[in-house]
Amino acid sequence: STMRERKATDPLHSSTDLTEGKEKLRLKQEVGLISGVSLIAGTMIGSGIFMSPEWVLHHMGNPASSLLIWAACGLLATFGALSYAELGTIIKESGGEYIYILRIFGSFPAFLFAYTSVILVRPAGLAAVCLSFAEYAIAPFYPGCSSPQVAVKCTAAACILILTIINCLNVRLATSVMNIFTAAKLLALLVIVVGGLVLLAKGQTQSFQNGFQGTTAGIGAVGVAFYQGLWSYDGWNNLNYVTEELKKPEVTLPRALMIAIPLVTCLYLLVNVSYLAAMTPSELLSSGAVAVTWGDKVLGSWAWLISLSVALSTFGSSNGTFFSGGRVCYIAAREGHMPDILSMAHVRRLTPSPALLFTSAMSLIMIISGSFSSIVNFFSFMAWLFYGMTISGLLYLKIKKPELPRSYKVPIIIPIIVLMAAVYLVLAPIIDQPQIEILYIILFIFSGIIFYFPLVRFKYHPRFLQRVTLHLQLLLEVAPTTRDAN
Repeated sequence: STMRERKATDPLHSSTDLTEGKEKLRLKQEVGLISGVSLIAGTMIGSGIFMSPEWVLHHMGNPASSLLIWAACGLLATFGALSYAELGTIIKESGGEYIYILRIFGSFPAFLFAYTSVILVRPAGLAAVCLSFAEYAIAPFYPGCSSPQVAVKCTAAACILILTIINCLNVRLATSVMNIFTAAKLLALLVIVVGGLVLLAKGQTQSFQNGFQGTTAGIGAVGVAFYQGLWSYDGWNNLNYVTEELKKPEVTLPRALMIAIPLVTCLYLLVNVSYLAAMTPSELLSSGAVAVTWGDKVLGSWAWLISLSVALSTFGSSNGTFFSGGRVCYIAAREGHMPDILSMAHVRRLTPSPALLFTSAMSLIMIISGSFSSIVNFFSFMAWLFYGMTISGLLYLKIKKPELPRSYKVPIIIPIIVLMAAVYLVLAPIIDQPQIEILYIILFIFSGIIFYFPLVRFKYHPRFLQRVTLHLQLLLEVAPTTRDAN
């Protein structure tokens, strides 16, 4: 059948063999500690730190409170990651929020998450990063004026197609690209940090005088500022999407999180200080590309290095987003919540190529229809809605099933703080500045009911889908996969 039937057993311990032959096809465990740190840090350090500072400052009203938002976002990302680390050592399966919601709350909410994530959230995140890559990549070709939208969108689409080829060819190739680009972007951020420290040493501290004057007090404005800041930290949960591909996941997962996220938080704070040392708040707010403006002021004729660094950074980040986002689609299909073809892997390359191709196609549609700022706000709303649900699942396990084996435990106060933050981030913009688009998002999430009951609950599978699946299998050279029972 096109959608598989799961065995009716305890969802926390259920497993099913997806192959009937003697040889079982699995994805390889190729991700070690260094690659894990690169996947987290490399995905987090993307477009956000180069594009979001002006929006955080705009919503908060002054430099000091905007720096507090950046620090709070880093702390929240760290708390969220530590909570996910415990979930990852209890449920040692790939899929991130999807697999945790499935095992804890059951099939229906997990399907709604998969439906929303695969069709909207993950492709939207990838599209936003690729659009920012395109902005910086072609900016040098249009000096003194804004780049044409057609050129930006074509470049972003080319970026997605290149990433699709890399990730479909080989997992090791994709992780190598992540490692190389993570090193490059860390070097670029260090250049900005050192430049800022030199400016501060020379006495350029005007932006920090009367730092809290004119702070915005509205809960909605603070919530939107958090959205823009947290966009720069998005990716803190990416390692949980590839748990089955980690070497020694019970050790690698918590260690990689504890190295990557504090490192990124410190860099982000220092980079923001550097921006404010080089520019006045009004200059920063009027800058279309903060990092490029910083480069023009500080590096002079070497400013082109910043555009190059940002392009490399966003490309590396989009690779990490694509690598993990394709896994959500793949795992959901393996569990019977997406068409069967998306759960298959290439028989020789051992990559989930159908899921990657589908994610690529959806991202291309997003690029054609969307803009960076609109994608970020609505991506963040949906993301924190499901983060909150996942964290509530961890609290349920900690209270109701403390006997479950786990190699790492997070103090219960940490997931409680993350859950409270998630509730605030979901409700604050709705209460303070309601927008009709949020209603459309909620309607889209619940439109999944139309597909869930006939296709999953009542297992209605049109016969033509079976023929399509068979033809696609032959065309793409893919076969069903299995996983180790944990």
